[in-house]
Amino acid sequence: MQTANKFFLVRQSILDRAQNLEGFELLLRSSQKNTAQLLDDDTSSSLVMNHAFNELGFKSLLGKYRGFINVSRNILMSDMIELLPKNQLVFELLATIEIDAEVVERCKHLKSLGYQLALDDVMHHSNAVDPLRGVVDVIKVDIENPDQVKKTEIVSRFKKWPVKLLAEKVDNMEAAKRCFDLGFNLFQGHYFSRPSIIAGKRLAHSELELIRLIGLVMSEAETGKIEKVFKENPGLSFNLLRLTNSTALGTYQKTTSVNHAIMKLGRRQLLRWLQMLLFANDKNAIFPNPLLQLAATRGKFMELLARQIDRGNQDMEDYAYMVGIMSLMDTLLSMPLAEIISPLNLPYDVSSALLFRSGQFGNMLQLIEQLERHDVEAASQSLEELAPLDISQVNTAQIEALAWANMIGQEA
Repeated sequence: MQTANKFFLVRQSILDRAQNLEGFELLLRSSQKNTAQLLDDDTSSSLVMNHAFNELGFKSLLGKYRGFINVSRNILMSDMIELLPKNQLVFELLATIEIDAEVVERCKHLKSLGYQLALDDVMHHSNAVDPLRGVVDVIKVDIENPDQVKKTEIVSRFKKWPVKLLAEKVDNMEAAKRCFDLGFNLFQGHYFSRPSIIAGKRLAHSELELIRLIGLVMSEAETGKIEKVFKENPGLSFNLLRLTNSTALGTYQKTTSVNHAIMKLGRRQLLRWLQMLLFANDKNAIFPNPLLQLAATRGKFMELLARQIDRGNQDMEDYAYMVGIMSLMDTLLSMPLAEIISPLNLPYDVSSALLFRSGQFGNMLQLIEQLERHDVEAASQSLEELAPLDISQVNTAQIEALAWANMIGQEA
C-alpha cells in the first residue's frame, strides 16, 4: 500500500490500575512536516485498518491484547468494520462524530455483535452523549487539555456510567499518580518507562548475579566460571535447565546439567536470555510486564534495523539488540544507567549509544524512542541519519519486533 509507506506505524501501551497491559492504541503518523491536513478522518481510519490488519496481521500487532483504533463516522457506518475481529478491537469514536440517532443505533448494533466502543478525547460531560450510556465501554480523556477541575468533573460524572475511564497522554509518573487518585481505570502513555532514580540504591543480590553473568558471557569467560555462578544460584540454574529443555528450542535431547545447558544454548543466546531475565525475574518491579515487552520490542527492533543496514554483520546485530534491551535498565533498577553498565566493560559504540544517544546505535535508539512518543517529525530526522533505511523497512521491522515481543510477553 504505497500511501501507507508515507506514515510511521505507532503503537502505545494501555495499562490498568495494577499496571498490567490491557491493550494498545494503533495509529499511523505522517512522516512529513506540517501534514495534519493531509489525512481526513475517513482516510486515517481506513489506512490504519487496512495497513495494520489486512497487510500486517492483527495477531502480530496485538498478540493477546486488545487494539484501540480510531473510527470516523463514515467508517463506523460502513460494513467494512464488521469484518474485523470482534474479540480484540475497541472502536474509538472520534470527537468529530455527531452523536445522533443514526450513530446511536449503529453503536448498539455493533455492541450486540460483540464489539467494544470508546468515546475519544472527551473534554466535558455533554448531554449529547447520554444515549450511549450502557453502549460504550470506555471513555478516553486527554489529560493534557482539561484542567484539574474539568478532569475531576469528568471522572465524577462518568463514574456513574458502566464504563472504564481511560487517561491518555500520561507521560510521567506524577501525571499517572494524579489520574490514579482521580479514579481512572486505564492509563495510556509510556510513563511506566520513565526512570525514577533512587539516590544511593544498591542492586539486589539476584540482580547483581545476573549482571555478573552478563559480564562473564560478554568477556568470553571460561564455561567453568559461568557454570560456577549458576550453581551458586539454584533458581537461575533451574530456569536455565527449563529453558533448554523447552520445546521452543526445537531439540529433543534432554538437558541434565548446567554445563550441558550452557553449551546447548550457546553464548549468543545465553547472553540474550540473561538480559531478558533481568526484566522477567524482577519480582519487585512496579511495572514488570509492560517494561519487559517494551525492552523486548526495542531489542528486536534494533537488531532488525541493524540487519537491514549491514546484512550478515552478526556483531552489529548483537550490539544493536543489546542497546535496545539495556536502554530501559535504569527504569527497571531505579539506578543511573552509567552505574549499571560500568562493570560490563561494554564496547564503546554500545555504551556511547546508551549514555549519549550517539553513533549509529544511538540514532536507532532515538528513532525507537521518538516513535514511542509519537514524535514523527524527529523520527523522520533520525531516519535520515540511518540511510538507506526507509519508512517501509522501519514499519516492517517494527511489526516483526512486536510479534516477537508479544510471544516473549506471553511466555514471561
